[in-house]
Amino acid sequence: MIIDPGMTAGPPVGQVVTEHDLTPVAVLLTHGHIDHVFAVHETTERYGIPVYINDADRHLLSLRFEQIGMPELVHLCKGYSGGADGLTEPTDIRSLPVSGTQTYAGIEFTHHHAPGHTPGCTLLEMPYDAAGPQIDRVVFSGDVLFAGSIGRTDLPGGDPGEMVRSLRDVVLALPDTAAVLSGHGGQTTMGRERATNPYLQENML
Repeated sequence: MIIDPGMTAGPPVGQVVTEHDLTPVAVLLTHGHIDHVFAVHETTERYGIPVYINDADRHLLSLRFEQIGMPELVHLCKGYSGGADGLTEPTDIRSLPVSGTQTYAGIEFTHHHAPGHTPGCTLLEMPYDAAGPQIDRVVFSGDVLFAGSIGRTDLPGGDPGEMVRSLRDVVLALPDTAAVLSGHGGQTTMGRERATNPYLQENML
């Protein structure tokens, strides 16, 4: 599985696939922001695979760069894309389930819809049995939860109230034995975040 192939992700993903003789079967997206989806079209076309995204964020896969609203980022995107005006929609787009489980590449993922950063934000949880009893699963949290922080809600589609509900009802329901791999920053665990993340404390929720 390839998760959130953002800017400059194409070459290193290709290198890992070749080096380890892997066969990609799909791209999974935690949400639709450009720094998480920039290389989706390139990646899905290269391997002939589908991309899964929550329906609420699907429109972001064909985003025009001027819609970003930040001139420096627009300039950066045009440079990385060779002067294109926006993203090219992938050929095969499929709906990421709002909740429940689905198996990809023989791995059962559990989907947790957690809006707030974007309407379609989804936590992707999978079992992990290589680290002993302290860690028994991995959660790809996108930009919902970071080590010591959370995703911003002041971008288009963000909603502070929804974020609070997602943190309270979805994130805090995750077990302490989950390793958390976010879209930015270092690895953490749910146990550490429950104890130390200021945004997960009762006075913030």
